[in-house]
Parts: sequence; C-alpha cells; structure tokens
Amino acid sequence: MPSYAITGAARGIGYEFVRQLSAQPGNVVFGLIRSKSTAGNLFELAKNASNIHVLQADVADSQAVKEAAAEVAKITGGTLDCLINNAAFLEVEHRNYTFDTYPEEYLAQDMNKSFEVNVLGVIYTTNAFLPLIQQGSMKKVLTLSSGMGDLDGVREIGINSAGPYSVSKAAVNMVMVKYAARFKDEGIVFLTISPGLVNTLQGPPSPAIVQELSLLTKLLKKVYPNWSGKPLEPEESVRLQLEILERATIKDSGAFVSHHGNKQWV
Repeated sequence: MPSYAITGAARGIGYEFVRQLSAQPGNVVFGLIRSKSTAGNLFELAKNASNIHVLQADVADSQAVKEAAAEVAKITGGTLDCLINNAAFLEVEHRNYTFDTYPEEYLAQDMNKSFEVNVLGVIYTTNAFLPLIQQGSMKKVLTLSSGMGDLDGVREIGINSAGPYSVSKAAVNMVMVKYAARFKDEGIVFLTISPGLVNTLQGPPSPAIVQELSLLTKLLKKVYPNWSGKPLEPEESVRLQLEILERATIKDSGAFVSHHGNKQWV
C-alpha cells in the first residue's frame, strides 16, 4: 500500500493533500500537524477514514519530527513511499514591507523564523524520514516552494514585498537540489513545486486582502495576460501537483516547477 506523510496538514493545501490521497483506499496517509487546536477538520476527516493517521510534530523541532518518523515506521514496517514538505511560515502582518522599509525590530526576527520553518524545518523533516524513504517503493520527496522564490520570475513580475518569505523559499529550492545530487544514485526523486496562487482563506477576505490581491493581479496580468485572474482553490492545486508528482522520474530530481510543470507561476 502506498504511504504518504504530509507536513502542515491541519488546513489549506496540506489538508487537501490528506483528503485527496486518503480517498484512494489503498493509500496510507500520515498528516503531521503543529497544534491539535487548529486541526479540527483534519481530525474529523480521520474519524471517517481508517487510512489516515494524525501525528503532532512542529517541523522546526528536529526531535519532534524524528519521533513522528518513528511512529510512522511502526505502522508501515519501516518504510515510506512519499514525503510532502508542505508546512511553511509567512509573517502575515509584515508581508507588505519591502526590505528598505522593514522595521529593524522585526527584520531579523522574521528572517530567522522564515529560515527556521521554511528551510531548517524542511531539512529536519527530510532527514528524519529519509531512512524510511530509502526503504519505500516510490522514493519521492515533494517540497512546496513558491513562485516568490524564483529569481527570474520575481524580477519579471516586479514583486518587491514579502522578502523574508521569498528569500527562504529561494533557499529551500537549493536545499532540494543538494538532496537530489546526493541521492541521485539511490533513485530518490526530490521535486520542488509551487502550488500556484491558491485561495487558502477561511471565510471572506478582508478589505485589505482584497486590495492586496488586486495589486498583485495587476502585476501578474502584465506577465501572464491570459491568466484568468482568479486564485486556484486548494482542490485544483493539489490535483495538479499530484499529477506532476506521479509522473516525476529521477530525471526530474532537483527541478523546481509550477503546478503546470513549467515556470508559469499562475
């Protein structure tokens, strides 16, 4: 039975990965969450699906993810077919600052937190589950990044905000390339993907969010004039990502692609 572990599974894209993968009866799905208090929907889903296991582990805590991997190993007999690094951090209140306007009292804090979760957290989690992946049949690691971490794309579109998040995503792209180079001979596929511009809001957007999306849409439309201008829903984004994951081979290992399988970020 194919087995999958997904970090950041409490809601949004991570929850949708669990939902879609667990809908296939042959799959065993492990949803890793940082806090039980925000994972009500996931626990509700797990109640009605015997192939879902919910584990608590903060990806920034290396010991916690090692313990989660050990729990997975007990259930699977020491194997895992696919790890999906979905958990991420974005400082929402400060996301519209540019580096030259970023308040100094928050800059180091936000840079460090972004790296702690988006870079070190991915490394901790990948290292913890690698021994299981090596024993699996699929041997795939999918890490969610962002078009905000693509140097050429950001330059072309002209997005100048969300610096700490963007820098950390550019860094994790390189992290996955390093893993790909290290484990190529073992046939492990490391793929980095941008899920697209996805609507993960719970409830209607605030006026500030509406204004922000309007400005972003104008920037994106200049580069992608045929884009509909509408964010993807998690269901569609995850479906597209899983299609790319399924057909990825060792030749693709280390690549950073969009949910379209290329460099089109929306």
